[in-house]
Amino acid sequence: MGKTDRETGRAVVDALLDRYGRTFAREAGIRLADQPKPLYQLLVLATLLSARISAEVAVAAARELFEAGYGTPRAMREASWQDRVDALDRGHYVRYDERTSTMLGKGAELLLDRWKGDLRRLRDEAGGDDRGIAGLLTEFPGIGPTGADIFLREVQAVWPQVAPHLDQRVLDGAGKLGLPRQERRLAELTHSGDELARLSAALVRASRSSKAVDEVISAAR
Repeated sequence: MGKTDRETGRAVVDALLDRYGRTFAREAGIRLADQPKPLYQLLVLATLLSARISAEVAVAAARELFEAGYGTPRAMREASWQDRVDALDRGHYVRYDERTSTMLGKGAELLLDRWKGDLRRLRDEAGGDDRGIAGLLTEFPGIGPTGADIFLREVQAVWPQVAPHLDQRVLDGAGKLGLPRQERRLAELTHSGDELARLSAALVRASRSSKAVDEVISAAR
């Protein structure tokens, strides 16, 4: 990427981050860190975001679960099925509430039994490789390839070994803004893992809205 292209791309990134650069984890009230509790909360959020439901509803449901005290795998497992359903319903996650309550309970049990409640153990089992991590994540109920991508693009803020992780949805958003659609070239426009995670979330949002794309391009000029 030439100097002019890089400067233009960085201007678009700056405008994008300024308007839409808030991670989904932050929206859900997760203070993401390389620690068991926030990593588990991110897994819960990725599970909720994987359903065919709006991101706003998934984030609201995650907040309700955490505010009810189910922010650790042990607390999630020990909560009753109905308690989890009720928390999801308060977040208006009503279409998938019963099935998701069951999945969250089983997922918490799997995490506790296999990785002692610590997703860093899962990461280490995969050797820090993002594809290996994605494969292990899909063993959790409700987490498929899409959910694994959601988790990885957010966790790269605190797991530098998986960065850059920019899935197809992120790259499609980049293309709409005239940014590179190649993972490494796009990552070169950011300064840190945290910024890369914020950019990923912003590009997902931009990919859903032609109005947002026009707004960012106009602001970058």
